[in-house]
Amino acid sequence: MHDDTRTRFRMTPRLTSFFGVPHWPTVVLTYVLGFAGGFVAKALHLPLPMLLGSLLAVGAAAIAGLKPLGHLPQAPQKIRMLVIPIIGIAIGGAARPEIVGEAAHWLPSLAALCVFIPLVHYLGFRLLTATGRVDRVTALYGTAPGGLVETVQMGEEAGADVQMLAMLQFLRLILTIVLVPVAFSLMEGHAVGSAGGAAVAGAPLHIGDVAILTFCAVVGAIVGLRLRLPAGHVLGPILLSAAAHMAGWTEGVPPGWMLAAAQVVIGTSLGVRFAGMPKGRILVALRLAVMNAGVTIGGAVLFSVALAPVAGEPVRAVFLAFAPGGLVEMGLIALSLKMSILYVTAHHLLRIILSVSVARWFGGRIG
Repeated sequence: MHDDTRTRFRMTPRLTSFFGVPHWPTVVLTYVLGFAGGFVAKALHLPLPMLLGSLLAVGAAAIAGLKPLGHLPQAPQKIRMLVIPIIGIAIGGAARPEIVGEAAHWLPSLAALCVFIPLVHYLGFRLLTATGRVDRVTALYGTAPGGLVETVQMGEEAGADVQMLAMLQFLRLILTIVLVPVAFSLMEGHAVGSAGGAAVAGAPLHIGDVAILTFCAVVGAIVGLRLRLPAGHVLGPILLSAAAHMAGWTEGVPPGWMLAAAQVVIGTSLGVRFAGMPKGRILVALRLAVMNAGVTIGGAVLFSVALAPVAGEPVRAVFLAFAPGGLVEMGLIALSLKMSILYVTAHHLLRIILSVSVARWFGGRIG
């Protein structure tokens, strides 16, 4: 589903009925549409083409209410969770032994993130409540800059408008993963990523490399979930893959076609979230989400400019570490630009933990 979810998307009854039960012919057609959108975006040289192209194509079909087989576009989240470990082992493949010495320099920006998260959350909450379009509880959990599944669940338990809350969180994620790569493409002067949507360098894969990477993906995801790590389905593979690469056991990474396919699955799973929602509510949620995105992305810009000299990282890397998008999506951008992917990953993991913790604390404060 997104960066900040755990693999087991524990649907509440209302969310289950809202997103629907899979109709497999429709699922197949939805993925065909997602791949078509990805290839069109690639031909147009859009940033992260396979991810954004599939998201926009499927999202547009969902909003338009298209039902070619009698059902709205569908993409089971379990399929997405099966491919996310592929992104995890690719991110871990960027690890090198010298990264240990660099980690000490991340402490100032990690500390700043502890200020950034509650600050932008509070400002976004105050901004949305001032519009009078949503109640305080929905605004509180809808402006959390991370932890989509957790905040939706907490918000529903607190009596929030769960449909609007889910939409605000989905749009927070989608706006960020659309706007950030577009901005980077403008700064770079070319589309972010290769034909597959992310450029990942690695040695040719041999049978041993395939076995090691498969082990890192499968066991990493299982361990990450069993230990209840934040975004465990991607963090587990990242950690095992990073350990394997730092130990010199492998230098391989997943091939470009596999990363491209994984991005289509991820983009499609995001696009179907618009299915069945009243267009009027979508427009209201979109306006509110844009306002909140202005706070979070604007705050990330300010913090990155101030912190870059202290963190010892480029402004772009610090901004990417603070941007409130998904760990997977922001990681792909960092990979394509050959930034310090583990620096970005470490910050997004802390962002998820802080976002959920702050939302829970704020929720207790407003009763």
